[in-house]
Amino acid sequence: MVTIRIAENVDVNLVEAYERLTPQLSSSSPAPTADELAAIIRSDSSTVLVAEDESGEILGSMTLVTFQIPTGVRAWIEDVVVDTKARGQGVGRALNEFALQLAEQAGAKTVDLTSRPSREAANRLYQRLGFVPRETNVYRYTFN
Repeated sequence: MVTIRIAENVDVNLVEAYERLTPQLSSSSPAPTADELAAIIRSDSSTVLVAEDESGEILGSMTLVTFQIPTGVRAWIEDVVVDTKARGQGVGRALNEFALQLAEQAGAKTVDLTSRPSREAANRLYQRLGFVPRETNVYRYTFN
Protein backbone atom coordinates (compact mmCIF):
# COMPACT_ATOMS: atom_id res chain seq x y z
CA MET A 1 0.00 0.00 0.00
CA VAL A 2 1.39 3.37 -1.01
CA THR A 3 0.29 6.75 0.28
CA ILE A 4 0.89 10.01 -1.59
CA ARG A 5 1.29 13.21 0.37
CA ILE A 6 2.43 16.77 -0.18
CA ALA A 7 5.77 17.46 1.48
CA GLU A 8 5.09 20.45 3.69
CA ASN A 9 8.41 20.61 5.53
CA VAL A 10 11.93 19.25 5.34
CA ASP A 11 13.07 16.57 7.73
CA VAL A 12 15.89 14.04 7.83
CA ASN A 13 13.76 11.40 6.07
CA LEU A 14 13.05 13.71 3.13
CA VAL A 15 16.69 14.73 2.74
CA GLU A 16 17.86 11.12 2.95
CA ALA A 17 15.22 10.06 0.42
CA TYR A 18 16.41 12.65 -2.08
CA GLU A 19 20.02 11.59 -1.48
CA ARG A 20 18.97 8.03 -2.39
CA LEU A 21 16.54 8.85 -5.21
CA THR A 22 18.30 11.66 -7.08
CA PRO A 23 21.10 9.45 -8.46
CA GLN A 24 18.38 7.14 -9.82
CA LEU A 25 16.92 10.12 -11.67
CA SER A 26 20.04 11.90 -12.87
CA SER A 27 23.68 10.96 -12.95
CA SER A 28 24.71 14.58 -13.47
CA SER A 29 22.69 16.39 -10.79
CA PRO A 30 23.48 16.32 -7.09
CA ALA A 31 20.75 15.68 -4.56
CA PRO A 32 19.16 18.88 -3.27
CA THR A 33 20.28 20.12 0.12
CA ALA A 34 17.85 20.62 2.97
CA ASP A 35 17.86 24.36 2.24
CA GLU A 36 17.17 23.77 -1.45
CA LEU A 37 14.31 21.40 -0.63
CA ALA A 38 12.89 23.96 1.78
CA ALA A 39 12.98 26.64 -0.92
CA ILE A 40 11.15 24.35 -3.34
CA ILE A 41 8.51 23.49 -0.76
CA ARG A 42 8.01 27.19 0.11
CA SER A 43 7.61 28.15 -3.55
CA ASP A 44 4.09 29.10 -4.59
CA SER A 45 4.55 27.36 -7.94
CA SER A 46 6.02 24.02 -6.77
CA THR A 47 4.37 21.15 -4.97
CA VAL A 48 6.62 18.31 -3.87
CA LEU A 49 4.83 14.98 -3.70
CA VAL A 50 6.20 11.91 -1.98
CA ALA A 51 5.05 8.31 -2.06
CA GLU A 52 5.43 6.38 1.18
CA ASP A 53 4.91 2.79 2.21
CA GLU A 54 3.12 1.74 5.41
CA SER A 55 6.28 2.27 7.47
CA GLY A 56 6.74 5.84 6.19
CA GLU A 57 9.68 5.02 3.92
CA ILE A 58 9.73 7.33 0.90
CA LEU A 59 9.57 5.20 -2.26
CA GLY A 60 9.31 7.98 -4.81
CA SER A 61 8.80 11.65 -5.44
CA MET A 62 7.90 14.24 -8.04
CA THR A 63 7.39 17.96 -8.33
CA LEU A 64 4.24 19.49 -9.76
CA VAL A 65 4.81 23.00 -11.06
CA THR A 66 1.78 25.19 -11.71
CA PHE A 67 1.88 28.71 -13.07
CA GLN A 68 -0.34 31.36 -14.57
CA ILE A 69 0.38 32.65 -18.06
CA PRO A 70 -1.78 34.90 -20.29
CA THR A 71 -3.48 31.89 -21.89
CA GLY A 72 -4.37 30.14 -18.62
CA VAL A 73 -2.99 28.04 -15.81
CA ARG A 74 -0.42 25.50 -16.93
CA ALA A 75 1.20 22.63 -15.08
CA TRP A 76 4.35 20.58 -15.51
CA ILE A 77 5.31 17.34 -13.84
CA GLU A 78 9.04 17.30 -13.15
CA ASP A 79 11.67 15.01 -11.65
CA VAL A 80 9.55 11.89 -11.25
CA VAL A 81 11.54 9.14 -9.59
CA VAL A 82 10.55 5.83 -8.05
CA ASP A 83 13.09 3.81 -6.11
CA THR A 84 14.30 0.83 -8.12
CA LYS A 85 13.08 -1.55 -5.40
CA ALA A 86 9.52 -0.18 -5.70
CA ARG A 87 9.17 0.02 -9.48
CA GLY A 88 6.31 -1.87 -11.05
CA GLN A 89 4.20 -1.61 -7.88
CA GLY A 90 1.99 1.34 -8.86
CA VAL A 91 4.03 4.06 -7.14
CA GLY A 92 4.55 6.09 -10.32
CA ARG A 93 0.87 5.77 -11.23
CA ALA A 94 -0.20 6.94 -7.77
CA LEU A 95 2.14 9.95 -7.87
CA ASN A 96 0.94 10.99 -11.33
CA GLU A 97 -2.75 10.54 -10.53
CA PHE A 98 -2.38 12.66 -7.39
CA ALA A 99 -0.52 15.35 -9.36
CA LEU A 100 -3.19 15.37 -12.08
CA GLN A 101 -5.90 15.88 -9.44
CA LEU A 102 -3.98 18.79 -7.92
CA ALA A 103 -3.39 20.36 -11.33
CA GLU A 104 -7.07 20.10 -12.21
CA GLN A 105 -8.04 21.64 -8.86
CA ALA A 106 -5.63 24.51 -9.59
CA GLY A 107 -7.44 25.18 -12.86
CA ALA A 108 -4.71 23.96 -15.18
CA LYS A 109 -5.72 23.63 -18.82
CA THR A 110 -2.94 21.15 -19.52
CA VAL A 111 -0.27 19.14 -17.77
CA ASP A 112 3.00 18.55 -19.58
CA LEU A 113 5.98 16.36 -18.85
CA THR A 114 9.00 15.05 -20.67
CA SER A 115 10.50 11.59 -20.47
CA ARG A 116 13.55 10.13 -22.12
CA PRO A 117 12.68 7.46 -24.72
CA SER A 118 14.94 5.02 -22.87
CA ARG A 119 12.53 5.12 -19.90
CA GLU A 120 10.21 2.68 -21.64
CA ALA A 121 8.14 1.65 -18.61
CA ALA A 122 7.61 5.29 -17.60
CA ASN A 123 6.56 6.21 -21.13
CA ARG A 124 4.05 3.36 -21.22
CA LEU A 125 2.65 4.54 -17.88
CA TYR A 126 2.25 8.13 -19.10
CA GLN A 127 0.39 6.94 -22.18
CA ARG A 128 -1.88 4.68 -20.08
CA LEU A 129 -2.67 7.70 -17.91
CA GLY A 130 -3.79 9.65 -21.00
CA PHE A 131 -0.71 11.71 -21.83
CA VAL A 132 -0.17 12.02 -25.57
CA PRO A 133 3.00 13.02 -27.42
CA ARG A 134 2.91 16.62 -28.59
CA GLU A 135 3.79 17.83 -32.04
CA THR A 136 6.42 20.27 -30.88
CA ASN A 137 10.11 20.75 -30.57
CA VAL A 138 11.67 20.92 -27.16
CA TYR A 139 14.60 23.29 -27.00
CA ARG A 140 17.05 23.77 -24.16
CA TYR A 141 19.51 26.54 -23.52
CA THR A 142 22.26 25.57 -21.12
CA PHE A 143 24.19 28.07 -19.02
CA ASN A 144 27.81 27.19 -18.52
